Amino acid sequence: MDQFLPAIPLAGARIVVVGVDEAALNKLRLFRTAPCELVWVTLGRPYAAPADLNSNTTILTERRVGGAFKNARLVFIGLDDAELARRLARKARRAGALVNVVDNLPLCDFYTPALVDRGAVSVAISTGGSGPVLARDIRSAVESVIAPGVGLLAQTAAKTRSLVKTRLPGVDARRRFWERALRGEAARLADQGDGEAASAALLAALEDAEPASAGVVHLVGAGPGDPELLTVKAARLIRDAEVIVHDRLVSPDVLDRARRDAVRIDVGKTAGHHPVPQSRICEILIEEARKGRRVVRLKGGDSFIFGRGGEEVEAVRAAGIDVHVTPGVSAALAAGAQAQIPLTHRDAAQAVTFVTGRPKTGGPSLDYAALAAPSHTLVVYMGVAVAASLSRRLIAAGRPAETPVAIIENASSANERRVFTRLDQLAAAIRENAVTGPSAIVIGEVVSRAPDAVAGLAAQAGLEAAA
Repeated sequence: MDQFLPAIPLAGARIVVVGVDEAALNKLRLFRTAPCELVWVTLGRPYAAPADLNSNTTILTERRVGGAFKNARLVFIGLDDAELARRLARKARRAGALVNVVDNLPLCDFYTPALVDRGAVSVAISTGGSGPVLARDIRSAVESVIAPGVGLLAQTAAKTRSLVKTRLPGVDARRRFWERALRGEAARLADQGDGEAASAALLAALEDAEPASAGVVHLVGAGPGDPELLTVKAARLIRDAEVIVHDRLVSPDVLDRARRDAVRIDVGKTAGHHPVPQSRICEILIEEARKGRRVVRLKGGDSFIFGRGGEEVEAVRAAGIDVHVTPGVSAALAAGAQAQIPLTHRDAAQAVTFVTGRPKTGGPSLDYAALAAPSHTLVVYMGVAVAASLSRRLIAAGRPAETPVAIIENASSANERRVFTRLDQLAAAIRENAVTGPSAIVIGEVVSRAPDAVAGLAAQAGLEAAA
């Protein structure tokens, strides 16, 4: 560890910022909501005060610093004059302050980290001044997974802490209480900005510190594979889950977002091989929730687009268990975006339809006449095994044989592959390119607008001519 990042209390602390240029103004903005005494030293230079300047700010306009550094805890110096900055840094240290001279690492007692500010909760990221852009990128990633109300939740918890300690003298009992209470109703209310209601929820949880809970089930769309395509809410639910019931399309990178002690239950299916029947999956969700656990049913893509999520929600709801649904990026959207195929386009397609190549046995078949309509994009899920029948019936219904087609295998993953062909050559292209992974088949004139479609279609035509 190259650095140690302490947390310095700011209530009543004297913070001094020297300078009027952007470097100094950025430091002023750091403390715009802090409960500190902020002193801004302008050294007699013209200045424009930021609109969001801390209301507890004293502006010293004299050229001589005088006693500005007395009792200061932190001093920030943002000056182009290196020698002046050096002299002021010495004065500040003699007064007992820690000093940061902007863009001058040798003169710094500490570095300014990239901060995630949630009020009572702060997260600091530092590269020791060697890569501030990297620190900002990490901050953005961290901000995306921290709930907006976590600071308010921490403030609320602080007011309740002594009461919890009195009511629950055992360390383990307190730990279990906080794990449950801070992830339950109080957290939801804090995210809505309702501190009073969050406090009431914590007190209510304390009245029944070990409830016989029915738990909760979250159906969460895991997206097409790339963990960066998870929604912020999905990432947070995965991180907090005690049990994760997942299918085979959920990538290992997504599962790695779960806590280490989460129970993982694989209920994955492949074509013709269903080791865990759908009825049993519903039973597992109900059984685990009845143990009082936070259960996440994690599905590739979106739970409600050919994921049988509707059946699972109905089963869990019928069992009297709380159930929620968090959408995910569906494979069709990811496939189109990755290949830069606009699924709708004013000049090529005014409609898009998602269909499954494997409709329910005994159920209604696809309406091929409607799917063959012009100016219409068709995206087929689970269509690789039925490609020959699919293309034949679409052509028979009036779709031109030369309609461009894209087969996008493992969309958004590191091993994504794209194959471009025509509708009448769809089955042959799948066979010749050995397409076996989960694939989205995009059919329509919009395919020709992909940047690599022309080359792909030409290559496929060459293979067909050679054959």
